[in-house]
Amino acid sequence: MEKRNLFLGVAIISLVFTSCKDEKITVAEKSVDEYIVYVDSISNVETAEAKANWQAIEDSYQKKVIEAEVALENLKEREKAQAKIEESKEKYESLKSKMKVEAMLNSKQLLRNTLFGKGKIGDDMNFGWVNKDNILDVYDHFVNTVQDNKDSYSREDWDEIKLMYEALDSRKNTVENEGLSSEDNRKIASLKLKFAPMYTFNRIGAKTEEMQKAKN
Repeated sequence: MEKRNLFLGVAIISLVFTSCKDEKITVAEKSVDEYIVYVDSISNVETAEAKANWQAIEDSYQKKVIEAEVALENLKEREKAQAKIEESKEKYESLKSKMKVEAMLNSKQLLRNTLFGKGKIGDDMNFGWVNKDNILDVYDHFVNTVQDNKDSYSREDWDEIKLMYEALDSRKNTVENEGLSSEDNRKIASLKLKFAPMYTFNRIGAKTEEMQKAKN
């Protein structure tokens, strides 16, 4: 009788152990599958929607990728699951890079809109709309906008501002031959004198601030 009870006890313990082990495997497989499905679902989200909710997407991603990697310890086909996880990681990083590029492009366009007016300067960098009659106003708006916002610009913003400024200067060389008045030319020269030290000082400050943040 005692032997029978001992046998039953061992059998029950073995069954419970096997059951727990199978449950861990099931949970682990589910964690890996959920991670892979999540990354695939992000790829199918509209770009605008993904950009608007990127922080929430990033937070959920970090949680799921950690759960998936921890789950590897309980899987029999660990290498196969690891390969799937790595493939999804590459897919996610590719999407993340795409979002960063688009965010940068949008940021540049928003900056151009503030410097010249909405839709005036696009990717084609066409300054053909600037002529002898409006170029003084364009310079005045550009320089004073930079003056008003100089404390909020990043190093990348200042680089873009310099690029736009040089393009405007190039257009001025053409406009001068189209009959730019001496008075307007003098006022533009004054605005240029105002811009040059402002750019140099603040561009250095933005770079220094960026380096400090990188150290921290």
